[in-house]
Amino acid sequence: MSDPDIAIIGGGPAGLAAAEVLVGAGLAVTIYERMPSLGRKFLMAGRGGLNLTHSEPLPAFQARYHPAEARLAGAVEAFPPDALRAWCEALGEPSFVGSSGRVFPKSFKASPLLRAWLTRLDGLGVRVRTRHRFVGWDEERPAFETPAGRISVPARATLLALGGASWSRLGSDGAWVPLLREAGVPVSPLAPANGGFAMAWSDFFRARFAGAPLKRIALTIGDTRVRGEAVVTGEGIEGGAIYAASRLIREAMAARGEAVIALDLRPDLTEAALAGRLAAARPGQSQAETLRKQAGLSPVMVSLLRESAGRTLPSAAPDLAALIKAAPLRINGTGSIERAISTAGGVAFAGLDARFMLRARPGTFVAGEMLDWEAPTGGYLLQAAFATGRAAAEGMMAWLQADAEQTSSDRRGAAALSGTPV
Repeated sequence: MSDPDIAIIGGGPAGLAAAEVLVGAGLAVTIYERMPSLGRKFLMAGRGGLNLTHSEPLPAFQARYHPAEARLAGAVEAFPPDALRAWCEALGEPSFVGSSGRVFPKSFKASPLLRAWLTRLDGLGVRVRTRHRFVGWDEERPAFETPAGRISVPARATLLALGGASWSRLGSDGAWVPLLREAGVPVSPLAPANGGFAMAWSDFFRARFAGAPLKRIALTIGDTRVRGEAVVTGEGIEGGAIYAASRLIREAMAARGEAVIALDLRPDLTEAALAGRLAAARPGQSQAETLRKQAGLSPVMVSLLRESAGRTLPSAAPDLAALIKAAPLRINGTGSIERAISTAGGVAFAGLDARFMLRARPGTFVAGEMLDWEAPTGGYLLQAAFATGRAAAEGMMAWLQADAEQTSSDRRGAAALSGTPV
């Protein structure tokens, strides 16, 4: 069997997207994957409906990657959400825009799309080697531990698309971090993103409300306000609104040892309007009944107010309204990186050139969640994985072309010096 032009290490969306571009350009591509099959985390994402991308305008879309939006802008502009939807439809899986603006395949599943994709890649000649764990380099060759022992493979260029460190049983375990650091690549520590945070709930609240949703709320941290939903857990709190603020929460914890967020339990009402409703309660009505009937709070919200206020709630309507609009919650720890939806940190962009190639190791490129960016849920994670995979593939082709031209030039120069015809 001939050696591949390209070795792609990692069989998730970024690696598969790169493979499709490269094999379409006539290059020989082999994908190396540590698990027995490809796309395992992609399939896991599909259990909730496979949120492929988002329909919001591109400037707002790209801002979701702050502070790395400038480094991802070119990749996302070259393969924007509309292009991802068209690609999906070409595989026989048309998509639709949900009421939230999120984009899903009409089948609402990942498995039909992945099957069609892998069938296409197989038909194009992409080779797949499973149960190959990347363990660094032997000389300049990427090396793997396999069931038959350690091997290294020759390749003209290599793409690393090894993912982050969440849900390691699906393939991405972050074991590449020390390998790249040893090679001189700057790597920021991996941290949980789009995951839960720890709270010091009372035993009563934890036992009574773990798993209860907090619907239609708003969260404020610093100057940032996010609307969405959250879920109480036995350890703390998680959910879409928390995920969207996770970077700010982590930064506050790193600076001060804790983060204080303010929950607005009735973001649809002004504080004055809410105070008016509370003041109009019937005489003799209990405070819990007033909060339920006049403020429209669910039992978990009422109990959450007591948690934030130290169990005793203010009796005056204006003070109670102010608490409902900004209930302070103290976050004192991050959740497990293993259970997070994605991870922050990774290969620093300072260690890459504009083609997504490692400065410390020419000919080796990086794409996907390995890179130091993060985004909230809503389709932004998969979009960036697809886009950076394709962008890295384009970078690889440009580098291979430049390398071939340089080699040809060197040969002509040597021939001229020796008087030998080229």
